[in-house]
Amino acid sequence: MEIKNQIRAYRSQLGMSQEELGEAVYVTRQTVSNWETGKSYPDIQSLLRLSSLFGISLDQLIKGDVEQMKEKISNSEIRDFNRLSNVFSLMMLISLLAWAPLAHFLGWWGIALAALLFAVTLWLAFKVEKEKQKYDIQSYKEIVAFLEGRRLDEISKAQEVAKRPYQKVLLTIGSAALGALITAFLLWLLSLLK
Repeated sequence: MEIKNQIRAYRSQLGMSQEELGEAVYVTRQTVSNWETGKSYPDIQSLLRLSSLFGISLDQLIKGDVEQMKEKISNSEIRDFNRLSNVFSLMMLISLLAWAPLAHFLGWWGIALAALLFAVTLWLAFKVEKEKQKYDIQSYKEIVAFLEGRRLDEISKAQEVAKRPYQKVLLTIGSAALGALITAFLLWLLSLLK
């Protein structure tokens, strides 16, 4: 964070020691030392006192830190979206592959367990869709751009929006066909085990 450098520089300009600065803003010398080494961040009251003492605006004092905070938030959001997407993908795979063996070996209890797996997967799908709407990302290109921490320009965004209606239909048909093929293969495989 930049604030540690800002505090050190302005304190030096005023010719103050860490202890003198601490007394001026009602904190200990150790607290000032922690600010200047980046171990801690001043609370809002201390920031206001520092900006007043240094004769600068709060914006000038924390300049640079706001951008770094935005970047951290963005990286955190990307990490959360990645984690949610990975969990959803894993659950989708498990739901797709597990239902036939569960039904075959456990009968109605297996079907109930498979239905429960499917319900959890469906809930995760809704969460992923909600996140995609929150960040206004729908197409693969938009998702990749988001995961790389960038946004599509307006023209690319308009092109992606125009593709969405038929992409959803094709994705639904393709998913159903893939599910049918996997189900047929699993049923065939289970019939060989009898």
